[in-house]
Parts: sequence; structure tokens; C-alpha cells
Amino acid sequence: MNSATLKHLRYFEALAQHGHFGRAAAACAISQPALSLQIKELETILGAPLVERGARQIRLTSLGVAFAPRVRDILRAVDELGDLARAAYSPLLGRLRIGIIPTIAPYLLPAIIKALTKHSPALDLRPREAVTQRLLEDLRDGKLDTAIMALPVAGEALHQEPLFEEEFVLVRPLADAAKPVPSPETLREMRLLLLEEGHCFRDQALSFCKIPASLPRAALPRDVMEGSALSTLVQMVGAGIGVTLIPEMAVSIETRSAAVSVARLGQPRPTRRIGMVWRRTNPLSGQLTHIAGIVREAGMVGPAGTESH
Repeated sequence: MNSATLKHLRYFEALAQHGHFGRAAAACAISQPALSLQIKELETILGAPLVERGARQIRLTSLGVAFAPRVRDILRAVDELGDLARAAYSPLLGRLRIGIIPTIAPYLLPAIIKALTKHSPALDLRPREAVTQRLLEDLRDGKLDTAIMALPVAGEALHQEPLFEEEFVLVRPLADAAKPVPSPETLREMRLLLLEEGHCFRDQALSFCKIPASLPRAALPRDVMEGSALSTLVQMVGAGIGVTLIPEMAVSIETRSAAVSVARLGQPRPTRRIGMVWRRTNPLSGQLTHIAGIVREAGMVGPAGTESH
């Protein structure tokens, strides 16, 4: 009897993740009929169905549900075999899958890529922008080598390497530039613009304003409004809709084309700690510690090339 191959397992893992033959096939860069054939071959080898095929989507069978996490473990272990070989080289060679949250990526990713390319020209960088929870899931599933995000994060299986701290600043309409800087208690009474749910920066902003981040959306103060990106929030402030908080690293980029004023908040000023996170079992841990030092240096320079910390 034939045995299941890694190709079978990778295709099944993609199908289990996407829940749709078309999307899984696109993710694997093959045709949908080819993916379907590979899954049927795997089911024949196992002697039982893994998926229930519907007109619009698929469902995993009970075997498929039990099979999926084991397949992820196998594929992660196979990837780590390659990482063991890469760990023997200095500087690091080959692929580096690095995640980064949206409130950092536009401002520091160019400097990080430039610094890493300079130190390790043979490095094949694969950056991915996503919210914290998705990056943590991908780290644990072995789909990312490391991620840059706000610390701390939950999980004893993850190493957390601090990089630097930065302040939040208040962005308000230009006409309010001469007004006193509001306190956290006053801010919660104003029309506050926040990122939508899923962004850790949203929770940090709510915490500074003494609004529980765990509150459901319907229970938030009525003047809280949401946007999908910091640039959207700043433009809304420039239009006179409200005020917002943004990280200091975003100021030079996001405020240059908006009629807004920027003010530092009173003590104790809100801050966030930025760090790099990776699995403790990652064979590349030594190299990732070295890379964290390079990223730390890049993070000390602002988007315009000026010292920001």
C-alpha cells in the first residue's frame, strides 16, 4: 500500500485551514482539480474520508478533525529539520518568515528590511502583516519563524525578546492645538476614535482612557468610533470628527497630510513595549536573538531617519 507523502499532508493542511478547495488550491499554487485529486489519494491511502464535500465549502469528518492537528505537528517538525541545518550558518541563510502587527509594519518594516538585508544579504525575508492573535496562531503552528508585536503575550512556549518602548501621543484637530491636554477621564467623555476590534493598540488606548477593553462594542461609550487603520483615524481627526491616540513612531507619516495637532499626554504617559516573539523550541533561536539586536537598532531610528527613542 502506498504511504502518505509530505505533499499530501501539505495539501490537506491547506484545505483544513481554508475550508474551501478553490482557496486552498490558490494558496498551494495548484489547480483545484489537482488539489482534489491529491486529497482523494490521501483518503484512499487512509481508507476513510477526511472531508465532506459541499457545493460551496467543505467540512472535515471526525477523522479529518483528529487528523488536522497531527498533520500540523508533522509539518512543523519537518520545517524545523531544515531550520536545524540553517542554524549552523552565520549569517543566517534562506527563508525568514517574520510577522509584524499593522501598527508597526508601515513605520518600521522598511528600516528593518534594509538593516537585515545589509547584515545578511542571503536572507530571504518573507514579511507578513496581521493582528496579534493571528500572528500568535501562525507562530504556534510553525507558519512563522518570529513576529514583532506589543509585549507581553500569553504563552509559556513562546520566547519574548524586548526591543524598545514608545509613547502614545494625542492627535486632535488643528484648531484645538492651544487647548489644555485632556486627562484620561476627560478623554473618555470626548469623541474617541479607535482601531477596530482585533488590534492590541485598541485595547491599550482603551486602558489608558480607563475604559475596560473587555467591554462588548455595544457597551462602549456612545461617542467611541472605529476605523480600520491609523491613517483613517488621523484623517477623521483632521476632518473634525474626534480625537485619537497613535504610537509615536506613526506621527511623522500619518500627520504630514492632515490638519491635526499632536500633543504629549500627561504623566504617567501611556507607552507600549515592542518585542520579538518566537517558539522556544525553534532551532533558529540563537540566530533570532542576533536578528532581534539588528531590529532593535533599526527601531531606534524613526521613519524619517531621525532618532525617535
